[in-house]
Amino acid sequence: MAAYEIVVVGTSLGGLEALETLLSGLPTDFPLPLAIVQHRRAGSDGMLADLLRRHSALPVEEPHDKEEIAAGRVYLAPADYHLMVEPGMFALSTEGPVRYARPSIDVLFTTAADAYAHRVIAVVLTGANDDGAQGAARVKAAGGLLIVQAPETAESAAMPGAALAAAPADRVLPLAEIAPCLTCLCHAAQKETL
Repeated sequence: MAAYEIVVVGTSLGGLEALETLLSGLPTDFPLPLAIVQHRRAGSDGMLADLLRRHSALPVEEPHDKEEIAAGRVYLAPADYHLMVEPGMFALSTEGPVRYARPSIDVLFTTAADAYAHRVIAVVLTGANDDGAQGAARVKAAGGLLIVQAPETAESAAMPGAALAAAPADRVLPLAEIAPCLTCLCHAAQKETL
């Protein structure tokens, strides 16, 4: 089995606290890039990235269009742009909102599944709508791995609940257990490829 190549994360209502918990649990040697969509208003400044940097041992940045994807970095979708994954790089788009959101979790997950198929790990966290459900189904159809925050532990259960209704999750975990799970999955996959 090929090792995983990217982790994609989607969240909305309650996402700041969820992302702080997730990122604070990842070690400095975490081997994969993480691409994150957090729903936020158009015109939001870079404050979210600054807040997340305080909780992350990994570098956090908002990627530029056609920026190469580097291992061990956290990429946060810029406000009012869809973040799309292409083989080896990111693309940004100002196409219309999807499920009322730009950036859209479905767009991130779907493009990651198209680019990396079974080498994608998708993570759905707290949120108040169903963005991410179609993308989660696409990741699963491509052979990727789906982790969903246990709805009863989410500030808003709608998003994880919609993802679970759309696709069979490989793991349904309380928030605090997601980072350790990602670390174990990545290290196990690395050992299998040696």
